Amino acid sequence: MSRIHDALRRAEQMLESGATDGTPHTDSDGRAVVVADESGVAASESPVNVPNYNAIPNYNGGAGLVRAEPRQLNIDWRNFLQRCKVVPFHPAPETHLIDPERPHEVPGEEFRSLRTRLNHLQSQQELHSLVVTSASPAEGKTFTAVNLALAQAQLESPVLLADLDLRRPTVHNLLQCERTPGFSDYLLYEKPLEECVRRIGNSNLYFMPAGTPVKNPLEILNLGHVKQTFDGLRRIFNWIVLDTPPLLFSADANLLSTMTDGTLIVVRIGSTTYDNVIRAMQTLCENNVIGIVANGARAGELYSKYTYYYSRTDDDIREKEEEPEEE
Repeated sequence: MSRIHDALRRAEQMLESGATDGTPHTDSDGRAVVVADESGVAASESPVNVPNYNAIPNYNGGAGLVRAEPRQLNIDWRNFLQRCKVVPFHPAPETHLIDPERPHEVPGEEFRSLRTRLNHLQSQQELHSLVVTSASPAEGKTFTAVNLALAQAQLESPVLLADLDLRRPTVHNLLQCERTPGFSDYLLYEKPLEECVRRIGNSNLYFMPAGTPVKNPLEILNLGHVKQTFDGLRRIFNWIVLDTPPLLFSADANLLSTMTDGTLIVVRIGSTTYDNVIRAMQTLCENNVIGIVANGARAGELYSKYTYYYSRTDDDIREKEEEPEEE
């Protein structure tokens, strides 16, 4: 402690004497005590070498990624939607996606209720981009994200569904679309963004897959032009729904939540524990969380809400058709 006090006292004396000749003053053992230049390091055994990251390319074959100056985005947003490729809507049969042709089905009603609540929130605050995530895998986040996007697309405004789970993307399998080119190809290989977005049939739903597999998803999502891209997409899409990895298994969703307007956490009834929900909320610091979606409810709990209404209406129609005409 005495050596530290002596060094501090000598430093104060040198500062008071106005020593600004640029030569560092040293202690008896040769260690630097004060460096006049602000970029110097106090009490350092040797100079610290700072690498020049600007001289390193953004991508080196997937082995590593470092942050560099963000590139300028040259995207013509005016005719962006017209330049997107159209793919047919042929979802895999086991996906349990809502069917626009069968609006009375209970899952469709539930997602339209969720859509109504989100649209109400949108009328009260700036809410156009949404992260859909969960605490752990197999809780229904992808199922929720896809069906929510389908429900929103039933309205007049265009909706973008983006698979940003670059670790285990599955949305392209549900929609039976090609995985590439996608978001990673746009970021790393400078593919035009309109080539990475597809229009699903004649609907208002647009889909951007994850793209070519990468080894460093978090570093890629941390690139400066990711946020710029989201800001540009908000100009043409009323809703941007992002399917992201689980919160307790990676930091991808945490990072993306800072770039978007809100976060939906999906929990599975009978599977997700209370502790996991609390931990997931804590990883987000409770910022931007606009709600929790309960997935996996029993069919009887949902059918009791709608079956009576629709079956009664159908029965009334049949009874009216069977009534004999009065002579």
